[in-house]
Amino acid sequence: MPHDSHHHLPHSHKATGREGKSAHLHEHRHGDAQHQHYFTDRSQSVLAWALSLTLFFAVVEVVFGFISNSLALISDAGHMVTDSAALGLALLAQIIAKRPPTAKNTFGFGRSEALAAFVNGLVMLGVVAWISIEAILRLKNPEPVQGKMVMIVAGIGLAINMVVAWVLSHDKESLNTKAALIHVMGDLLGSVGAIVAGLVIAETGWLPIDPILSIFVSLLILKSTISVLKESFHFLMKGVPHQLDFNQIGEDLEATPGVASVHDLHIWEMSPGQPALIGHLEIDDLSAWPRILESIKKMLLDQHGIDHITLQAEVLREEDEAAE
Repeated sequence: MPHDSHHHLPHSHKATGREGKSAHLHEHRHGDAQHQHYFTDRSQSVLAWALSLTLFFAVVEVVFGFISNSLALISDAGHMVTDSAALGLALLAQIIAKRPPTAKNTFGFGRSEALAAFVNGLVMLGVVAWISIEAILRLKNPEPVQGKMVMIVAGIGLAINMVVAWVLSHDKESLNTKAALIHVMGDLLGSVGAIVAGLVIAETGWLPIDPILSIFVSLLILKSTISVLKESFHFLMKGVPHQLDFNQIGEDLEATPGVASVHDLHIWEMSPGQPALIGHLEIDDLSAWPRILESIKKMLLDQHGIDHITLQAEVLREEDEAAE
């Protein structure tokens, strides 16, 4: 009988009831991967503080953005509103990601963070497009702007954004929080642009600076947004983790004494930073499988950092031996 790296549990340990049985089936035991498929220690306080600060000033900046008639300030206000939604989505995703696996979602909910990051990135593309179109219209038909008011409000916004960015930077593990931080960094740049625009308009009266700086900030945000979209899309599509070499891992498996060949190999991340591997191995002697498996598990963990492994052993077929 083929074996894998997840040992079957003795009947004496079976739990009763549907919920108990589900928990029992998700249980990790000796020889299994040591990480969980969900984040029990992820705190929501970081995102909660960031959301509160951003939402408060978003309202303030929206009001003064329209009063001053500044596109740079309106753009920054739009970023702040979008950030509030993004941070709220990120907070919700982190709460969901802490839920343990269920009978219907056996991998847990850790992937929800990447999904939220992807949605946030798509929303930011829409914001960038709106700002760019509005800026082009303003370049063709400049409108009066209250420069001093823009400077004051944008200066307060800059301070708020710096605090929020500092708060978010304390969570370095979550892809979702990184996506939210991109939103806030875009706001920070928007505040700087609005301050410069307000200063130039107040001192010289040159109105085109307002839409020009809005476009410049949008291009900077676009670069960061595309990066987040690529990373979250790769994770959602179960791509091979960037730090792992698929071909090298296949070669290392085939180089293990007793292994004849490897096929149907798959490598992905179950949750961010938690790679998993499944595959089929053809071996010369099925009785040697326990020893081969232990050797493979040690190699994958030591050389590639993979500890969630499921491998099926198969006896080398005669036609395969003939082909070799």
